[in-house]
Amino acid sequence: MSPDQPYLSYHDICLWKEDVICLADDWLTDNNIAFWEEYLEHEVIQRSDCQGIILLRPSMVFMIRCEPDINSIRSALPDIRNATHIFLPINDNRDPNMAEGGSHWSLVVVSVKDGVAFHYDSLSSSNLSHAKAVAERVSNWLGVPLTFHDLDEDTPQQSNTYDCGVHVCMNMRHLLVNRLLNTPEGKDVNMSLKGKSGVARSGREEMLKIVRSLRRTAERSQSPAQKESRSPPRIE
Repeated sequence: MSPDQPYLSYHDICLWKEDVICLADDWLTDNNIAFWEEYLEHEVIQRSDCQGIILLRPSMVFMIRCEPDINSIRSALPDIRNATHIFLPINDNRDPNMAEGGSHWSLVVVSVKDGVAFHYDSLSSSNLSHAKAVAERVSNWLGVPLTFHDLDEDTPQQSNTYDCGVHVCMNMRHLLVNRLLNTPEGKDVNMSLKGKSGVARSGREEMLKIVRSLRRTAERSQSPAQKESRSPPRIE
């Protein structure tokens, strides 16, 4: 299978073979992170009682950062009237004309009800300026001021130059599952990742295992005509 062939269609995301190759041992693509968010939405959030959590896709976050006037793109953004938390993967790409640009990922989580934006960067504070710019746009979008907290000392650090995307995905799930969905109502949520060990290698292996398992499941449900047409295995 060549890198430019579709590998798996999962709800609104199509993973290509190139994405799977990168997931094995390279810098994660926008598509990898968008797939992970799609997976968390369908397999975690939709199965919980908490429906106020929004996982913005990388392309939408980049659009928010590049557009000075948030009102001009408001119609393209999700409804945030009932939002409690917004997850935003941050990329350091500065060129809106360059798809898949940039060289570093970090994560911003906005607690709408507390008026706070938390920044998690696995490479010290490399993405600090980009994260602050996005938080400012989100503040305008919400219509409320946000206090910005850069949690660089509380975030597990990567040991190489290419695991940032995996850190974003694993931090996203940890904060979602172990903090937001696991804290009793009325209790303060601990948004620090201090003491959490790095899980880059195991994270990659787990994500690959999930992708391959979903592909096998989708392949089993394909009709002979779909297999003959070589369309990507699809999960709705």
